[in-house]
Amino acid sequence: MRRWELPFPAEPEEVAALRRAVRTRLTLWGFPELIDEAQLCVSELVANVITHVGAGTPVTLSVSTNRTRLRIELADPDTRALPTLLSAPDDHESGRGLALLDAVTAGWGVYLRPGAKVTWCELDTGLTGGAHVTRADALLTLYGSGCDSDHGSGHGSGHGSGHGAVRATRAATAETAVHLITDVLHWLRAHGHDPDTALEHARKRFRAMPAQATRWN
Repeated sequence: MRRWELPFPAEPEEVAALRRAVRTRLTLWGFPELIDEAQLCVSELVANVITHVGAGTPVTLSVSTNRTRLRIELADPDTRALPTLLSAPDDHESGRGLALLDAVTAGWGVYLRPGAKVTWCELDTGLTGGAHVTRADALLTLYGSGCDSDHGSGHGSGHGSGHGAVRATRAATAETAVHLITDVLHWLRAHGHDPDTALEHARKRFRAMPAQATRWN
């Protein structure tokens, strides 16, 4: 699971910078197709706080992903009133924010935690995770730092923006996976197992499983 947080004052002039920050984050995570909807959600959540709590309110934006869902949360210190979805007349500009969230997201809601109210919404990523992918993500995360020190810094810095940064991130993750497989093969041989036999068994199991819509990110 990946998570990114950003505290800021809920001011109208902050929205443009927030939208740019969300674009950069989702590009690096490999979800460019979610940028427009995510930016819309952030704009509406911030506007809701400005309207109903007050401009200048200290808030924290959190964006996280578990591969199948992208979750956006905005925490503010006002726990007195919870956002409610209301029907606004067609000629009213106000009152449409939460209705818009309801229309474009896979779900939204609000919960209280000590000293804060958190309004959240989720977007479908279009990916199917599955236990195999989830376990692999966890292994690659744990293995990555050791891989960098043992095999050198051939992954690249990952700096840049746009699709170039996404390609660099995917290439680095794929290279880490190759290093992990290589080290496992060394482990098998060191413990008296035949690496080729293990690879063949793994291939058979992989081919017998239904394909899943996954990607490096």
